[in-house]
Amino acid sequence: MGVYIQVLEGLLLQEQQVISSEKLAEQCEVNPSQIRKDLAYFGEFGVRGVGYYVSDLLKAIKYFLGIDRNWNCILVGVGNLGRALLRHQQLAQKGFQIQMAFDCDPFKIGERVAGHEVICTRRLKEKAQQMQIDIGLISTPPERAQRAANHMMQAGIKGIVNFAPTRINVSQDVIVDYVDFSNHLISMAFRLSHP
Repeated sequence: MGVYIQVLEGLLLQEQQVISSEKLAEQCEVNPSQIRKDLAYFGEFGVRGVGYYVSDLLKAIKYFLGIDRNWNCILVGVGNLGRALLRHQQLAQKGFQIQMAFDCDPFKIGERVAGHEVICTRRLKEKAQQMQIDIGLISTPPERAQRAANHMMQAGIKGIVNFAPTRINVSQDVIVDYVDFSNHLISMAFRLSHP
């Protein structure tokens, strides 16, 4: 669905109002029947002989995915990756607002990164509850990821995106997504080795 959003946003920038399933499929690099099947989940948007109204379809997909609103986020781990995430302007443009940054390194606490003061991780629960945080981002070294997750769970955060290359244990009411860049590189190496 992310590809559909990216393509539809690009079409709006080009001021294209309507697109056929064939053209949308071509730009998304899928077949037209897959487009029609995927988009049927959002309701009836296609007009026979006309296609899809780009703006309406984009709104429907964003609503369905829950990204038609802002999500308050925090980040734990202000190393190189954490700093890159704090500076990543497209996150905010897509509605993911990083409100605060935390770290346990005394040399980082108090530092300002991309407009955020780095706060001691021990204050996470207090601060996160004040800001009504929805999503926590973990970009710590692997050995600190579980501790970061524990702080987030104690603060009542129900969604965690873990960039640390390790698995974490969470309660059943917490959703975790893992982003491990090395897995993508391994996948690419395999695909290049076996064309």
